[in-house]
Amino acid sequence: MKEKNKENMGYILELRRIVGQRPLIMTCAGVLIVNEKNQLLLQRRKDNGLWGYPGGSMELGERFEDCAVREVLEETGLTCLELEHFMNVSGECVHYIYPNGDEIYAAEEVFLCRRFSGELQKQVSEVMELRFFDVDRLPEKREITPNNFPAIDYYRNEYQANEITKEKKNVL
Repeated sequence: MKEKNKENMGYILELRRIVGQRPLIMTCAGVLIVNEKNQLLLQRRKDNGLWGYPGGSMELGERFEDCAVREVLEETGLTCLELEHFMNVSGECVHYIYPNGDEIYAAEEVFLCRRFSGELQKQVSEVMELRFFDVDRLPEKREITPNNFPAIDYYRNEYQANEITKEKKNVL
């Protein structure tokens, strides 16, 4: 991962000083972390009290993969050992206004991580709680950060479809 220097730390914070709360296209990366029991790791955010996956905005010169690994480590204490592309998400479905009034349209690369190391340790400034959920017991839509819902819902649907396919194969 490229080492960040002082002048590119907090890129979005720097932009906010210039544009205020006006809408920004925020380039970001997120990670759906899945453990050996096929449970999905979600974090309850401090800013809105809702569940979502680890992730955040990219810094200048950072690759999507580097952003994803950095954000997961910062927010969860886990190190991603392997990432695979899961989906890109952008447009109205990931429009979001933060509780402080900052408005974004995310342009996000979402990764899947099944191989990771470390022990869960929440980032005190941003995270209230970290928890692995069974796919059939994920929080309801109203409990999930709106711009994280499309990827979480897609994962839930893909997982359930694959489970149905596995069941059909076992029957044949």
